[in-house]
Amino acid sequence: MTVTAERHATPRLSSPWWRGAAVALAGALPALAFPAPSLWWLAYVALVPWMLLVRSAPTGRRAAIDGWLGGAGFMLAVHHWLLPSLSVFIVALALLLGVFWAPWGWTVRRLLGEGAGSGQAVAATVLVPSAWLLVELVRSWQYLGGPWGLFGASQWQFAPALRLVSIGGVWLVSFLLVLVNTCLVALLAVPAVRRPAGAALALAAAVTTAVWLWAPRAQQSGSARIAVVQSGVLAAGNSRFDREVQLTRGLVGSHPDLVVWGESSISVDLADHPQVTRKLTALSREVGADLLVNVDAPRADGKGISKTSELVGPDGVTGPTYDKMRLVPFGEYVPLRSVLGWATSVGKAAGQDRLPGTRQVVMDTGTLRLGPLVCFESAFPDMSRHLTGDGAQVLIAQSSTSSFQHSWAPAQHASLAALRAAEDWRPMVHATLTGISAVYDADGRPVGHRIGTSSSTSEVFQVPLATGRSPYARFGDWVPRLALLLALAALAYEVTARVRKSAAPVPEHAV
Repeated sequence: MTVTAERHATPRLSSPWWRGAAVALAGALPALAFPAPSLWWLAYVALVPWMLLVRSAPTGRRAAIDGWLGGAGFMLAVHHWLLPSLSVFIVALALLLGVFWAPWGWTVRRLLGEGAGSGQAVAATVLVPSAWLLVELVRSWQYLGGPWGLFGASQWQFAPALRLVSIGGVWLVSFLLVLVNTCLVALLAVPAVRRPAGAALALAAAVTTAVWLWAPRAQQSGSARIAVVQSGVLAAGNSRFDREVQLTRGLVGSHPDLVVWGESSISVDLADHPQVTRKLTALSREVGADLLVNVDAPRADGKGISKTSELVGPDGVTGPTYDKMRLVPFGEYVPLRSVLGWATSVGKAAGQDRLPGTRQVVMDTGTLRLGPLVCFESAFPDMSRHLTGDGAQVLIAQSSTSSFQHSWAPAQHASLAALRAAEDWRPMVHATLTGISAVYDADGRPVGHRIGTSSSTSEVFQVPLATGRSPYARFGDWVPRLALLLALAALAYEVTARVRKSAAPVPEHAV
């Protein structure tokens, strides 16, 4: 065969460029399982094309590159709505965060590649999901963008998955999803291990069914009437504050226990504008309920800008205020601004850094103890768990996704409240400026209807309260800790085996 003919006979995937493109597209596929498409069932097979490509890599190094490029494709797809704000910088961020999937890619090939035996395949059902979970854990660090797009979050409306998150958090669902995909790859591509792969699938189904049927559940204990005020998109020149006041006045006679406004609903510091505080106080007396508002303004003490949740009652601001602790990278501050400040010139990165708070608080209206979170913070499982441990009866996230109004972002953000509610056995209210606003009970089921992005309205929700502590609230992040132990044990075994192999004497006949 001539060289030219040989080149034409080579499959396209042998080209690093074609292969890289295929891997990136395969990595992007799982994004369709998240809102807005919400093809939740796709998550159970969505990793298979990516994993099949990775396991066919000619070398471990190439498998690591396939893991990296697929991870970049996944991150870009899940966060694609950031493109208008960050411009091409979002591609650089996706490539940076995609690096964390390189060890996962190497692991897939090592355990499911050509010549894999039954022992390796059995190990893959545990170690491949563990390696994935460690990627999610590392990228969940707030300075790397936080836990947006965790694989398990795609199952926010699937009842059995919501029961699982009460046991092990969203991490447990991520683990099981990757386990299912791993078993399917073994069934398709590793004929020698189909029996153990099938057994692992059956075991995962049995465990999920058992948890769904017999796991403990929250006990309902009364209810609270919580109103959400969503001002909606306003025409230029219209006052958001005036619209919120108008909508809140419309609640007179509905007897709410609490009225919640969205993130950045007030643009002046209440301590520096007593006339605004007086107006809110009078409004609270008129409606007969405390108002939870959110201030996004320069502080009266001159220290900068913070996003502050404040509870205003009939006698003024009551109790502790809460300053948002975990800020959105580039949206609310620029990491290493002296180095990355150029991002403000190519997108809509924050021109001035917000000041982070230092502690979480539980607010008390006298009849209801509430745990406030601000926007992005609803993505962090540990924050809502901490508030539950401090005695919060209801979790409240004040949010604004106005910059991404016609993208997947509002639906993705609203879905997170269902997971946090189910994890901690506490109802959660997701109140936004422009939608989507939603309320979920302690099982993660919707209460009433969602308020869409085209609405400017106020709604009262009869929210069932619950008592007890879920296993996840009690034991915390035991699933990622277990995954870390398993990964470390596997790494120790791999290193030991290589050391022994290199130290083994060379047979005389091989010299």
